[in-house]
This record gives sequence, structure tokens and C-alpha cells, in this order.
Amino acid sequence: MSKLVDERELLSKPGDTILETIEHIGMSQVELAERMGKTPSKINDIISSKEPITLTTALQLEKVLGIDAQFWLNREMLYREKLLRIDQEETLEKYIDWLKIQPIKELKEYGYLKTKKVSSAMAEECLKFYGVASPVQWESLYVNQYAASSFRKSDAHKITLGGLAAFLRMGEVEMRKLKLGSYSKDTFKEALKEIRTMVRIHPEDFALRLQQYCSNAGVAVIFTANIPKAPISGVARWVGGIPLIQLTDRYKSNDHFWFSFFHEAGHILLHGKKDVFIEDLKEYELDTKKEIEADNFASKWLLPENITAELSENITEKDIRQLARKYNTHAAVVLARLQYLEILPYSFGNKLKLKVVLDKYINRN
Repeated sequence: MSKLVDERELLSKPGDTILETIEHIGMSQVELAERMGKTPSKINDIISSKEPITLTTALQLEKVLGIDAQFWLNREMLYREKLLRIDQEETLEKYIDWLKIQPIKELKEYGYLKTKKVSSAMAEECLKFYGVASPVQWESLYVNQYAASSFRKSDAHKITLGGLAAFLRMGEVEMRKLKLGSYSKDTFKEALKEIRTMVRIHPEDFALRLQQYCSNAGVAVIFTANIPKAPISGVARWVGGIPLIQLTDRYKSNDHFWFSFFHEAGHILLHGKKDVFIEDLKEYELDTKKEIEADNFASKWLLPENITAELSENITEKDIRQLARKYNTHAAVVLARLQYLEILPYSFGNKLKLKVVLDKYINRN
């Protein structure tokens, strides 16, 4: 900060040039005031830079001192710009503490921050990432708008908030890169039928296909890195009139991935545009009724409710595969349903599940 104080004190004012000029020609400030038609106090304010050099003043100086008006305007503009940058630098230094709650490591890893050291420059870059002028606007947009009051009870919750805010912003940034059709509820429902078919085969490029099906229906699907301090499996919300679904690979298996997607799709189709759903974040309070509705939506799309009636007492992996073929779904989906119903233990048949890793689908800027 002392460096900035020195810069401010050493910054040459346009008034310094006025003083040098009138001293060179032997003119007093009182005489300058008389010749310009201003009071001595007004001239003193201009020389001390309390008052800016306006176009009118510049033209008057041109007539009285014989120096082009544009020179005075440029001199004033450069001075004010440098002064403003010093002011901003001083302000940014006050924001360095705000960086302590930001997931700096992840923001750097995925290319959203280029600055290496925690500094005022990093604070400025972080503000640009969020698209806000200061932490005040950041808190308004990403804390007050999305977070429950419980987040503000401890420093640990503040760190979680930073992770949540970064996660949400990543979705907004990446959404802008997608080419989206116009949103239609009916078109999205048709897309879900195609996606439901894809669940069974789970092709290698499942993530890209999912994104494309949804984009054609006007729904943005973004794959986002899981931020350790804010472990989230999915988010559904509307941003600028566009439905946005963010998914992570937190649980690393295809049954969890597909259930999460259909769950978030349920929120988009069933609930309001002002609703925000952030899944699996302990500190975040969700609407229980709407969560149950989204769960039911996902369950019905993935598998009928009465599958247990078709199973014998001693269930085998072969039984699960046969049931999956019958209902045109993946064995992992059947297994997950039986585990959820506590018919099978979570230790049973997990080799039927496929590993899901989204790293290659997560954009690095």
C-alpha cells in the first residue's frame, strides 16, 4: 500500500503544468483568473486538481496561455486515468482477503485464473471471472440469491460458499459457448426419450450425445469439475431465460449419473423458472416436496415401479441383466433401484456398474 501512496504523491497534476507555464511568463494566479474570467479560488481549485479541466477551461487556457486546448484535455484525461488506476489498485488490495474463500486451485487448474500469486491482480481477475465489480455484487448475486442463511455461520461455510459460487459461475460461462435451440417443453420431452434409449447402451461418447440432444431442445447441459469444498452432484436452474443443468461425476458410476440427469430434468420440466436446485450440498436447504417430485420423475423415466414383483427371492446378477434387457435399460439402473429399496446390499453386484469420468468433457479455458 505504501507504494501506491508514493505513486499518488508523485503523480504530476495538470495544475503543475499551469503553474510552470505562468511562472515562465511571469503571470500570477490572480492575473490568470482575471484573464480567464474566473475567481482566484476557482483557479486554485483547478491548479490543485480539485476541479477538472473541462473543455471550456481548456479553450480559455488556449486563449490566455497560447497552448492548444487539446493538450490540456489530454493532460487532464491521463492524470485522471492514472489516479483512478491507483484508486482501483488500493481497492483491489482490500479484496485480497476475499480470495481466501475462493477455490483458487480449481479456478487456476481449469484456466479461469491465470495469475499465479494471490495479489490484487488475482483479485481483479477473479472479479472478471464472476463478471462483477466488487465482492459486494458477488455476494448479492451468488450468496444472497442462492445460499441459505446457514451458510453464514462459520468460516467453513464461507469457504463452501466460495466453492458453490465458483461452480455456478462456471456453468454460466460454459453455457454461453453452446449453440442452443429455442426451448420447448415438448421438444425436451422428446429428447428425453432418445436419451432414455442411450442409457441402456451407454456409448463412449454418451456425454457429448447428451449435451447435443439437450442443446437441440434449448436446454444447456454443462459438465463441471467437482470442487472439494463444495461437493455437488448436480444443479438445475434458469439463467437468462435458458434452462441450465450442471452435472459432475462425483459418484463415478453410470447409475448415479443418469439418475442425476433425469432428476435435474425433472426440476426443469416440473418446477418454476425462479427455483434453484443444488444437489448433495449438506449446507444447502432444498424444497423436500419438489425434491421428491424430481426423484419420482427420474425413477419413472428410468424404470417401472413394480419390477420387484418379477424377481425371485434369491436374486442373481443374471436376473438383473435379464430385467435390464426386458425394460431396455442398463443393469446398473436395475441394481441401483434394488439397492435403494434395500432389497440388495450396496456391496452386491457393483461390477455391473460402469465408471463415469467426465474430465475430458470439462472445458479448460
